[in-house]
Amino acid sequence: MEKNIVTPWEVEGVVDYQRLMDEFGIQPMAELVDKIPNPNHLIRRGIIFGHRNYERIIDSIKNKEPWAVMSGFMPSGYPHFGHKMTMDEIIWHQKMGGMAFVGIADLEANVVRGLSKEKCKEIGLLYVKSIIALGLEKESLIYFQSANQTVKDLAFELSAEVNFSELKAIYGFLPETSLAKMFVTCVQASDILHPQLEFYGGPKPVVVPVGADQDPHLRLTRDLADRISIFSFERIENGVRVRSRKGEEHLKKLEALDFEMKVYEAHVDVFGDHVEIEKQVRKIEVESGGFAFIQPSSTYHKFITGLTGGKMSSSKPESFISLMERPDTAEKKIMRAVTGGRATAEEQRRYGGRPEICTVFEFYSYHLVEDDKELAEIESECRNGKILCGSCKKRCAQIVREFLKSFQEKMDEVELEEYNIVI
Repeated sequence: MEKNIVTPWEVEGVVDYQRLMDEFGIQPMAELVDKIPNPNHLIRRGIIFGHRNYERIIDSIKNKEPWAVMSGFMPSGYPHFGHKMTMDEIIWHQKMGGMAFVGIADLEANVVRGLSKEKCKEIGLLYVKSIIALGLEKESLIYFQSANQTVKDLAFELSAEVNFSELKAIYGFLPETSLAKMFVTCVQASDILHPQLEFYGGPKPVVVPVGADQDPHLRLTRDLADRISIFSFERIENGVRVRSRKGEEHLKKLEALDFEMKVYEAHVDVFGDHVEIEKQVRKIEVESGGFAFIQPSSTYHKFITGLTGGKMSSSKPESFISLMERPDTAEKKIMRAVTGGRATAEEQRRYGGRPEICTVFEFYSYHLVEDDKELAEIESECRNGKILCGSCKKRCAQIVREFLKSFQEKMDEVELEEYNIVI
């Protein structure tokens, strides 16, 4: 029986995205596509298949209110096209108006993968240059976990809200799991929550674009966002019920609110627009020294299939194309890629190819073809047997070759000192 494992550190077997959605309460992105202004190709094509509370981000975009996008990369291997997908998502969200935060998870790579601190920095800088070369704007914060004292301080505070039983339930940790690996989960939560600190403008919606394997971090972080904040909210008819997690004395501070209220022993019912009520209560909390975190939103993209089949993985060099790859080497990998072609050319002309199981067509869909009409034409040529796999691979290989040549030239031109980078 094939193993099916999906954790932040290991993915094996065929990933059942519907099961992940059903089991963990991830919502289908398809329901929101028509509400998103100028959705990118990953959203339009269902590659970003799920979300949590992405409605908050849509509302912030439309209302031009402050929000942020945050995600990160563990520098355990060279950045490849699988990482490019997350980078593209960060950049698109930034262009839609979000403050961009990019974390390099060097602490995690050091603890989980055993890489030296020097190697983590060396590889981490390649990720930094890659996302800049792809178009990240200068109004961003890029940082290494080990160098960001704010993130580490917040992680320590968050750790007081977590126990081993919870981490065991979420991550499957065992008694022999190192304390460092367990603490890294709090660093990840801190990465996600720190854009809401007062230094960065205070509480705001934050979206975290990730692969489906990273959802355990989001589930833990959403719980921690609630636990560490003073006030909790419950929607009631015509208003919001506000409770205090840190002692009922904090409820007295709500007397400053300019809303109709009913005060009870353990909670206060506040009547009016729930969005404005929550905003004002969060402001009171921040002024009182609290965090007032909003649960982070998240989007989930499918894994890009490795060129040899299965998940694209840094530990399997033939399965991926690194963004540092020599263009001629990348070309050869594409020409050896697994496709959805038939056993013979004659069968393919008669029955057509199967782009839905073709790694080359995935490259077109995920990375190489922005225009939906152009992609539909490629798919039609394949399904109708008008093009054979050899010709299709050559076309794909040429596009990849040209992309890498241009991309690597841009990387060489990156001036890191022009960006806000904490190393």
